[in-house]
Amino acid sequence: MSNVPEELLYTEEHEWVAYDEESGVATVGITDYAQGELGDIVFMELPDVGLTTKRKTSCGTIEAVKAVAELYAPLTGEIVEVNHELDDHPEIVNQDPYGEGWMIKIRLTDPGEVEGLIDSSEYQAHIG
Repeated sequence: MSNVPEELLYTEEHEWVAYDEESGVATVGITDYAQGELGDIVFMELPDVGLTTKRKTSCGTIEAVKAVAELYAPLTGEIVEVNHELDDHPEIVNQDPYGEGWMIKIRLTDPGEVEGLIDSSEYQAHIG
């Protein structure tokens, strides 16, 4: 059974979101379920700071031993920070997907989009 923290929000594409209403910034990564399905992550291509993302569009690539997957932007906004630790140590995502394995931070242009994310119980039902 995958670890699905209750305090986070999720997408059906297996991203997690920690949204800070005060700053308007969302921290994004892939779920424990996603990293488990991918296997050992060996390379990440993350977007540049300053890039504008659009909800549900690809903004990066995750390469693993088993597969290559897209990282989808769960929300529309500007990339304000990227986890460069993953450039040299992509395996951190396998070890700590909800902590040190975060990928990007997005300053939202439409905070209302957060309403379109699912909670932990809905995500748990989605992955079975």
